[in-house]
Amino acid sequence: MRPNALRGHLDALILSVLERESLHGYAIMEALQARSGGALDLPTGTLYPALRRLERAGYVQSEWSTVSGRKRRTYQLTASGRRALADERSEWRDFAAVVEGVLRPGTAVGFA
Repeated sequence: MRPNALRGHLDALILSVLERESLHGYAIMEALQARSGGALDLPTGTLYPALRRLERAGYVQSEWSTVSGRKRRTYQLTASGRRALADERSEWRDFAAVVEGVLRPGTAVGFA
């Protein structure tokens, strides 16, 4: 998948992964990769700035925890993040429908 294809959608993808459970950064990357069938393989330089941005916006909150003897920052969705995710999903459905309508073979648009 081209990196530019994610532009504008990464936040929604991260929020969606965090909807089910709190995860640390590496686990978020693994979940994105697994849920995308391997198509999304984000570098840490892309994920962590997005997580900080989402935290500043109030969509996720984080806390330090120890997992298998290692300190890790764990992220969870906030109520505001759940609302933002619902909005993102609605916008995505609208956007996808428009793009599908344009790209569908044989679609003719008439001009008056």
